[in-house]
Amino acid sequence: MSETNFSRRKFLGGAAALGAAGAMGIGPLSSCSTGDSSAGGGAIYDWKEREYNFPPMLDEVPAGNTLKAGVIGCGGRGSGAALNFLEAGGSTVTITALGDVFQDRIDGCRERIKKNHELDIPDESCFVGFDAFEKVIDSGVDIVILATPPKFRPAQFEAAVKARKHVFMEKPVAVDTEGVRQVLAAAKMADSLGLKVVTGTQRRHQHKYINVYKDLTNNAIGALTTAEVYWNGGQLWYRNNMPEWSEMEWMIRDWVNWCWLSGDHIVEQHVHNIDVANWFFGKHPVKALGFGSRQRRPTGDQYDNFAVDYVLEDGRHITSTCRQINGCTNAVHEIIHGTKGRAFPNAGNITDLEGNIITAYEEHETSPYVQEHKDLITCIRQNIAFNEAENTANSVLTAIMGRVSAYTGKEVTWDEMMNSDMKLGPDTYIMGDIGYMEKASVPVPGSDDR
Repeated sequence: MSETNFSRRKFLGGAAALGAAGAMGIGPLSSCSTGDSSAGGGAIYDWKEREYNFPPMLDEVPAGNTLKAGVIGCGGRGSGAALNFLEAGGSTVTITALGDVFQDRIDGCRERIKKNHELDIPDESCFVGFDAFEKVIDSGVDIVILATPPKFRPAQFEAAVKARKHVFMEKPVAVDTEGVRQVLAAAKMADSLGLKVVTGTQRRHQHKYINVYKDLTNNAIGALTTAEVYWNGGQLWYRNNMPEWSEMEWMIRDWVNWCWLSGDHIVEQHVHNIDVANWFFGKHPVKALGFGSRQRRPTGDQYDNFAVDYVLEDGRHITSTCRQINGCTNAVHEIIHGTKGRAFPNAGNITDLEGNIITAYEEHETSPYVQEHKDLITCIRQNIAFNEAENTANSVLTAIMGRVSAYTGKEVTWDEMMNSDMKLGPDTYIMGDIGYMEKASVPVPGSDDR
């Protein structure tokens, strides 16, 4: 069985992982270089050095043959993604297959699809079990929607790509370094096959964020100096164990509270904000020093708060905080600081250094949760190269780096993470008692200095 605890020595012990990465044709993800300092002060990024592939952002998808999608993971997010997809494509798309490990999840998803779109999915196109994803992929669909607990996503993404399916997969795309490398390898394969991949980082499909980003490339706030990213909110949902459930069933039904299934909330939820920082800076941090604790979480083995200081290769810092505790001050947004001002992409605002708003964008009428599916459909029909998997894997590994630092109390570097053989969770998946919970424990920083 894979490791359930997080001593620094154990998670950094795998030199073999570097060889595996090389065999797949991937190494540590590259950073963009810094430019000259002509704009004034400090390490200055030259926006001309980078290219960003913006999504099409059309209000209406182009006409084309009906695209058939299959949904793998039919819980709340999977059902939501299914409805978003059908709204995005209208009469030009359909859903023809569903897969989940639980029949009740499939039943709930079918009911929502029928209620909202009058679409019936027959029993013979609904698959239950850990192998349901294979049956959905093989059912004749054009697009696969992946919304299972994140631990299962890398293998499912790889299978979909090998079957030459376009993919919408929710973030995060992995929970450990083994999964990140699997996603990176599959992403390269998807590029070679001309497949389109969207990854649920809907801020990259949100007009306010894109407009602010474009303004920053035109020197709206000068050189970028630092960033603050936040997802501080209330307690997320949880499921108490039931007598009729096996150990595996309880953990999957309670998946957002178990690190091997969700990656902890810094990876599962806060990755959205971390991804914005990586996107705007055009690079990932090279090291992290984090703090965290568990104060009030009722189930699972995760923390309920993190604070991480990320450092880029040129010395600039990104401050990251996330919390899931009721009764506290909330904040879900990002602040990008520059030499001439600040950007608040979540609000669509850019200010000068005194806080005066110099640019403000209104929210577009199309939800970004729908827009990302419109962009996927458009890229498929117009054969526009689009693949977000590597960017999102980059941001997920950034979040994992912060999680491991907080769990261990030690500074962690990007290279250490890329070269580690971290693999969370049991080695086999069976719907029974697998002896995992008895080995799982809440990490204690500094408890292993070896």
